[in-house]
Amino acid sequence: MKILAFDTSTIELSIAVQNGADVYEFVGTGGAQASSRLIPEIQTLMTRAGLALQDLDGIAFGAGPGAFTGLRASCAVAQGLGFGANVPLLPINTLHAVAVQIHAKTSEMQISAALDARMDEIYWQVFDFSANALGTPIGEPQLSKADSQSFVLGTLPTAQTLLALAGDMLAKGQQVRPADALPLYVRNKVAQTTAEREAAKEQVVISILSSVIPAKAGIQ
Repeated sequence: MKILAFDTSTIELSIAVQNGADVYEFVGTGGAQASSRLIPEIQTLMTRAGLALQDLDGIAFGAGPGAFTGLRASCAVAQGLGFGANVPLLPINTLHAVAVQIHAKTSEMQISAALDARMDEIYWQVFDFSANALGTPIGEPQLSKADSQSFVLGTLPTAQTLLALAGDMLAKGQQVRPADALPLYVRNKVAQTTAEREAAKEQVVISILSSVIPAKAGIQ
């Protein structure tokens, strides 16, 4: 198979190109730098692999969950490349990639994969590997407070793992048209409105006043 895969959902930028048995990989700093480096590094890897975009069987990208900006950038680039080259897309669950990597290290049959969701929260999902070497998801990705679940963070999704999951999706005919590829956000809200911020400030002021003014004194 000939597949391009990339992930910008975390602090790490990961890209890989598969041309048959050969795999070419790039790993660098993600975050704010990912959007500017993604396309140039893809071009470099495609040249090393001796492939044009039109040669690809599919383009895989980390669809989420993960950083909102990273997910949007990854999906947009995948859609643009897919439209331009008429290549189908393979949106990959980033937690699934994490679970596959943990399973490869531990051989555990049930993996609880997690990623940092910021704001003292985590994204998590359970995967079962007892009947499938690449794992079967149990339920949907979840968002929880970081202290409400016992997970070990640190494993980030890699493009090489995306290649394996993408190959399986292609074999099962699960590729999608570029127009149908969407990010998997899980969290639908990442910022407070102006009114919410003002209300929060007011609550802080009330809390401070309550702590320094005796309850019997009241506020005149």
